[in-house]
Amino acid sequence: MSALRLGNIAPDFEAMSTKGPISFHKWIGDSWAVFFSHPCDFTPVCTTELSEVARLSGEFERRGVKAIDLAVSDLESHNKWIEDVNEIGNVDVQFPIIADPDRRIAGLYGMLDSEEHDPTNVVDGIPFTVRSVFVIDPTKKIRLIITYPASCGRNFHEILRVIDSLQLSDRKKIVTPANWTPGKDVLAHVSLSKEEAEKEFPGHREVKPYLRLVSLPTDA
Repeated sequence: MSALRLGNIAPDFEAMSTKGPISFHKWIGDSWAVFFSHPCDFTPVCTTELSEVARLSGEFERRGVKAIDLAVSDLESHNKWIEDVNEIGNVDVQFPIIADPDRRIAGLYGMLDSEEHDPTNVVDGIPFTVRSVFVIDPTKKIRLIITYPASCGRNFHEILRVIDSLQLSDRKKIVTPANWTPGKDVLAHVSLSKEEAEKEFPGHREVKPYLRLVSLPTDA
């Protein structure tokens, strides 16, 4: 299968998880989803990451986002490891963790590492997953793809920031500038004419014909 791109429909699959059988598209339903992978259970960086996702569960829920994780460890390992994650992070992991010991789903999503990239993430010639992130919208389209190396834990606040940007740009004809966070000025979409921009965003500030700053109410 060719590499997945933004705008592709996320491949559907069925698998076992810590929350029982998962039929991926049905599980997403009408929500957004963050589908991410970690290399291996009972490892330090992964433990901190799952703790953080559990800690941010209210933030994901507020945005209508479901989180789901995958690793090549088996289901028994996942269930035992969750106990450690809950203890160490003082959290309660409720999102599903998919068991993918045969690398079937990891291969489908291009999540697997390579010996050329990181031999420490390959055992006996068999690669583990890297720290992939897919943000998927309710139409099942892939809206974000990020791949982190196994050695670097993710910033899940950045993933929330991107989701905020995507959801806002779905509602309004805007894009978000560098380092944008909710509440800051956005930019009128470059496809809008001067007249359209003025109608859509009265009182916006034009820096250049292609760069128009827009202040939106916090509930926009």
